[in-house]
Amino acid sequence: MDLKLLDFLYENVLAIDWKMLVMWAIGGILIYLAIKKDMEPTLLLPMGFGAILVNLPFSGAITQILENGEEEKGALSVLFDAGISNELFPLLLFIGIGAMIDFGPILSNPKLMLFGAAAQFGIFFTLCLASIFFDINDAASIAIIGAADGPTAIVVAQKLDSTYLGAIMVAAYSYMALVPIIQPPVIKLLTTKKERLIRMPYSPAKVSKLTRILFPILLTVIAGLIAPASVSLVGFLMFGNLLRECGVLNQLSETAQKVLANLITLFLGITIATKMQADQFLSLDTLLIMGLGLFAFIFDTAGGVIFAKIANLFLKEKINPMIGAAGISAFPMSGRVVHKMGLAEDNQNFLMMHSIGVNVSGQIASVIAGGMILNFFM
Repeated sequence: MDLKLLDFLYENVLAIDWKMLVMWAIGGILIYLAIKKDMEPTLLLPMGFGAILVNLPFSGAITQILENGEEEKGALSVLFDAGISNELFPLLLFIGIGAMIDFGPILSNPKLMLFGAAAQFGIFFTLCLASIFFDINDAASIAIIGAADGPTAIVVAQKLDSTYLGAIMVAAYSYMALVPIIQPPVIKLLTTKKERLIRMPYSPAKVSKLTRILFPILLTVIAGLIAPASVSLVGFLMFGNLLRECGVLNQLSETAQKVLANLITLFLGITIATKMQADQFLSLDTLLIMGLGLFAFIFDTAGGVIFAKIANLFLKEKINPMIGAAGISAFPMSGRVVHKMGLAEDNQNFLMMHSIGVNVSGQIASVIAGGMILNFFM
């Protein structure tokens, strides 16, 4: 074997340190959860593989050293600049998410919007806590992890010029994918067996096509007037929904829901991994941000459940308080989690439409909350 090749391999082995090994292990765990546990594989699989890729010795995925000694951006860095730095990927993803959403349940039962608003409590509670450790713009960017909405977290952190964009991205998307692990213990802790057994019959009112078409348009205008900084986020989300509801662009709607959403999610997952380099990721600040992000998710879940329990004190027809947890924006994972928990308690208790309705309201509320954060701190 060529001596130069042997020397190169030897240098690579010597360059491996404990931090790289830790990141390989983290990448392996993400891949395991994606494949073995089927937890958002389109997101966790590229994130896990990317975490390993960017932590290989002398990896050219981020930077490449040319023969003249100069550094050249690697493929992932170019992709990051093309899609994350200019907010293109998050906004395009919102078109796909909007095309997936059926606003019918909340249009026929508008009170579900209240649960989406209540489940944003963790954002503002985390903002107060994060401001103890970070300056206010960074604290606001970290708090928006609690929106359980990766695109919103990216856009807010970018616009507020946060120093910790990488850690915020990783925390937001990791916890979104881990909703099936995070939410059930919190829900069970805050509810009794009797409450979890409450059945909610579903009898939706008919929603006209005109209402479905006007809703995304009017909501964009209202959000733009109330929280101007949110107009791009809300606008792209509502445009996606308008593609779905207009009835004349079915092919575009299906493309947005499937091809566009999956492709952008794939790009986001692998691009987020550029910020999972061991030297940057394994720091006290990053670990603190991950902890605060988890704190925000837990208190968002708790806020929705507690709001539902309080509402039951005044309602004749009781609400299953578990649906309040679906008010976070992790669509449709959170709605599915609540539905499965309902079936686990009573195999005839179908909460899907109620939980998805609350989940949809959480998607809108999280975007508006992101816009409010931007209005306060830009």
